Order: sequence, then structure tokens, then C-alpha cells
Amino acid sequence: MPEPYLIPFLAGCLAAILLQGLTIILLRNQRRKNKRLRSRFVAMESEEERMFHFLHDLGHAIESDPSPTMLSRIIVEGIDKVVSARGGAIYFLGSDPAFLVPSYISDDCPPLVGIPMEVRRRAERDPRALESHLRLARVPADEGIFGHCISAGAAIHVPDVKNHPAFHDPFSHYGENVSVLLAPIRHAGKDLGVLAVARLHSDGAFTANDFEVFRSAGEQSSFAIGNARIHREANEKRAIETEIKNAAEVQRILLPQSEPVIPGFRISGVNIPARIISGDYYDYIPLENNRFGVVIADVSGKGVAAGLLMAMCRSSLQSVARTRQSPTDALTAVNRQLFPDIREDMFISAAYGILDGKTGGIILCRAGHEPTLWYHHETRTVEFLRPPGLAIGVDGGSVFERVTKDLEIVMKPGDCLLFHTDGVREAEDAGGNQFGLDRLAENFRRNARLGSETVLRLLQEELRAYTGDGIQMDDITLVAVEKR
Repeated sequence: MPEPYLIPFLAGCLAAILLQGLTIILLRNQRRKNKRLRSRFVAMESEEERMFHFLHDLGHAIESDPSPTMLSRIIVEGIDKVVSARGGAIYFLGSDPAFLVPSYISDDCPPLVGIPMEVRRRAERDPRALESHLRLARVPADEGIFGHCISAGAAIHVPDVKNHPAFHDPFSHYGENVSVLLAPIRHAGKDLGVLAVARLHSDGAFTANDFEVFRSAGEQSSFAIGNARIHREANEKRAIETEIKNAAEVQRILLPQSEPVIPGFRISGVNIPARIISGDYYDYIPLENNRFGVVIADVSGKGVAAGLLMAMCRSSLQSVARTRQSPTDALTAVNRQLFPDIREDMFISAAYGILDGKTGGIILCRAGHEPTLWYHHETRTVEFLRPPGLAIGVDGGSVFERVTKDLEIVMKPGDCLLFHTDGVREAEDAGGNQFGLDRLAENFRRNARLGSETVLRLLQEELRAYTGDGIQMDDITLVAVEKR
């Protein structure tokens, strides 16, 4: 039996041994924990660095004004690296907002949509069939995991795509073991599309931290895509405005740059567009034997389409006028040339007169246009000239030729003709009341004796006074022909 003093000694030794063992275990556990913390810290530091590079590359890309496909590629490949995904894709809402269309799909991205069985069968014979289907197929915006993401309006994690309710359709098979992170692309409260990154299950699951990082990257991507679209639309708008201004300048050059010198007559004309591009025009055409053509025309509609049709009409009339003695014959030829190319909802009204510098006579033709006003100097009265005629582009030929007729008149010294488009008659005051033909005729009657230039100037002044600060709704074109 040990001595009594040995018992406390042995107990102390045993306690020391146990304490030392416990200390060693605790130290080992702490070292493991520190190792895990260092590993996690290094991983987080690496992830933060990847995120920094992604945001840097994204900002640099936006400054270079990339194409939508290029920006999509930068976003997808950048986020793939940040969260260590196998691949990803961006789908945007197309011109039909009921469908999403792929903007960019990375090479190693697993399929994110169901594959129809017929595509699967073709892919067994030709692997390119599957890739072609994925890169070209539209996806319903309210179906599948993309539709789920858009309806949720927030980033989502789908751990197992093939077991998602979206793929319970027997006609649309999904067989891969894939997990996906998805985020809606929204800007200014508007849905633009969906961003997605994917891993095979063999790559490991996405962590909660991966999801938070992806959600943040998705928000930054939405902001970048939205701003890039605004910037691109602004550039496109500026380019279109520049093109329209250039077109307007070309159109201005097509109008007469000076008034013609015709023995026995004095002529003045003016065109006031309602927009940058005018659908009205007037022109002077020198003919043989001291004769001169004067034309005014109005294309239905406004803007670029009307301006293009106006240029076609001008070119066509100039090409045929010199070989036609009759205004009706000339406009008949123009109608035959233009009719095949005029849309069903468009037409051209025109008034064309041929002045004879020797006799003072005028032959008039009116193709569905406003009546020409004739001021008689001797009686101080105004007559409305309405020779019958059909607008250009309404009929291909036979009806136009049967209806449209010439009218011959002889002007006396002091007489004056006024050609005008319907923008004059239809000009409105603040109360919506039109200027009207009667007011136009009275203004013309009062001022016609003052000469062609003055009559146009005074008529424009009265129009401005009548309409006030109202918006000019239609092009206004005026031509005055004064007999000396």
C-alpha cells in the first residue's frame, strides 16, 4: 500500500498529464481553426479581388461604348470568375416582350432551358444542333426558371434545375445535374432580361456567400446595361437627328434658289415646313419656246417618308416635263412612274401650270390639289380655279387620265395667281378654328395688286397673327404669279 503522501502526488501528476493533453488537443484544434480561417480569409480576399477586377473591367467597357453582345460577354465571363461558375448567359426581352432571346451564352455553360425531344434526337446525330438551338431559340418570358426569376423580381438560387417545376413538361426534357443562380436585369423600373450562372453538381454547390456576391454583381450589371442602353439610344438619336438635318439641307437645295426671269411675269414662292423635313414642294421648270412650268405639290403625311416621296415626284416631273406640251400629259406620266412605288395610304396632290412668255396664256392642271386663286385686276375680284383632276398615286392610270383635264386662261396686266397647299387653309387659331379659304381669298384680294413678293409676305404675317403661339400642324407652301 503506497504511503499516504504519495496519493496527492500521483493525483497531481495525473492532473498535469491530463491538462497537458487537453492543452495539446486545444492547440491542435485552434491551429486547424486558424488554418480554416486563413484559408477562408484568402478565399474571401481572392473573391474580393475578382469582384474588383470585374467591376473595373465593367466600368472600362461602358466607357468604350460596347455592343450589347460584347457587354453581355464581359458581364457573364466576369461573374463566372467571381463565383467560380462553370458558365453563364444573359437573355434579353426581345422586340416581342413575351419572349427572351439570348444575348450571350458562354462556351461551357450548361443548358438553362428545356430541350425539345426533336432537338435532342438531332443532337445525337449532330452535336451542333443543340448549340444552335440554345443560341437561337426564343424563351417565353413567363415560363421556365427565367420566367420564375422575372416574376420573383429578385435574385434566386435553383439548387437542382431538373427538378424545378418548370421542367415537368414531357415535351421539354432537362437531364443535366445543374444548379443555377439567376438575377433579373432591371433598370428604371423596367424588366430588361435575366442573368444566370451555373455549376454542375460535380463542381460543388453554390454557397450562401456565392449567392450574395452574385446578387450584388447582378445589381451592378443591371445598372451598367441600363446606362449603356441609354447612352446608345442617345447616340442613335443624335445620329438620326444629324441625318434628318442633312436630309433637310438637301431638300432645301432642291427648292428653287432664286426666282425665274420670265418675260411678262413675276413669280415668288416660299416653303415653310411644319417639321424638319417637308412633304410640300414647289418648283420652276424652264421649257422650250419661251415657256415655263410652275408646280406646287403636297404629299399626304409628314416627316421623312413624305420628304422622300416629294423628292421622287420632283425628279419624275423634271424628267418628263420638257417633252410634254400639256400639264395633264406631264402629270399623267408622273403618276404612271410613281404609282407602283407609292404606299396605299399615301398620295400626292399637285397643281401644275405652263406659262407662255409670248402670249401671256397659262395652261393649268390640278391633280386633286387646292383650288388656284385668280385675282382679276380690272374687277378687284378673286376667282377659284378648279379644273378636274385626281391626286397622283390614287389610280394606276386609266381613271387618272379620264378625270384629269387642262384649263387654259389668259391673264391680263395686274392679274395674279396664287398656288397654295392645304397647310394655309387648315392653319388654326387658339380656339381650333381654321384660317379657311374665304379668309385666304380676302387677304389675297386686298394685297394682290401690290405684287407677288408683297402678297406672300403679307399673307404670312396674317397667318402668324391668326395662329399666335400655336404649333404649325402642316407644311405651308405658296407661289404667286403676277402678270405685268
